[in-house]
Amino acid sequence: MKVTAFNGSARMNGNTTILLNTVLEELREEGIETELVHLSELEIKGCTACYQCWNNKDQQCAVDNDDVNELVDKMVHSEGIILGSPTYFADITSEMKALVDRAGMVSKANEDMLKRKVGAAVVVARRAGSIHAFDSLNHFFFIGEMIVPGASYWNVGFGREIGEVAKDEEALGTMKTLGQNMAWLMKKIYSK
Repeated sequence: MKVTAFNGSARMNGNTTILLNTVLEELREEGIETELVHLSELEIKGCTACYQCWNNKDQQCAVDNDDVNELVDKMVHSEGIILGSPTYFADITSEMKALVDRAGMVSKANEDMLKRKVGAAVVVARRAGSIHAFDSLNHFFFIGEMIVPGASYWNVGFGREIGEVAKDEEALGTMKTLGQNMAWLMKKIYSK
């Protein structure tokens, strides 16, 4: 089993990375393979609403001049998907939004190809707007017929400066619980 986490932060080793790595560590302790992908290192354009994915039905976006198809392929070949984003003006980053729009459209065009995968959202905020960002990420999972595990609180941490979220003990505990619950759920679904 594998979980791929997608980090929508412009800061490769910032607060979102800290929270994602906390979840991923719990998954690794449960014997689940993990991968962390930083969207800031890639080129991701927004959806052009061409609807060619509905005609092609090849589990790929018809716009193939950026890195989105590689990311969609990672989703297809993972049993679990984590989307992580800092809060930008009470929502997710533009790179994360582009990934959600395009991967979501390709999934819907291919009979909900991400259906019944396990998905989780992780959000960081300086002060406010985190619940809206959290909802935006969860909408991707819910409309894709994915299964979302709970945690001990919403999967949100607080911090602005790099590393500041590491002081948010409640958030770190929530991320550990999320990792444990995600591992438990994946084992129930995917173990024979």
